[in-house]
Amino acid sequence: MATRDPVLRKRFGLALQSARHERGVSQEELAYRSNLQVSYISRVERGLQAPSLEAISAIATALGTRPHLLVMAAEDFEEPAQ
Repeated sequence: MATRDPVLRKRFGLALQSARHERGVSQEELAYRSNLQVSYISRVERGLQAPSLEAISAIATALGTRPHLLVMAAEDFEEPAQ
């Protein structure tokens, strides 16, 4: 993901958060399973950090899904109306 696309970063973060919640996994548990820092997971979910391909792969594996499915979910994700 290009770090210059804040909309895509935000969508990926929201899609990740949604996938994590659907599986009943906390940020702490996801960080542990993916060998990433909790602060990193938090920044990704808030759209402040663009994850690397390695991080997307580790996160997807930790959530029991495939990396491309997380990316596709981000592309299709629409923010709830405010």
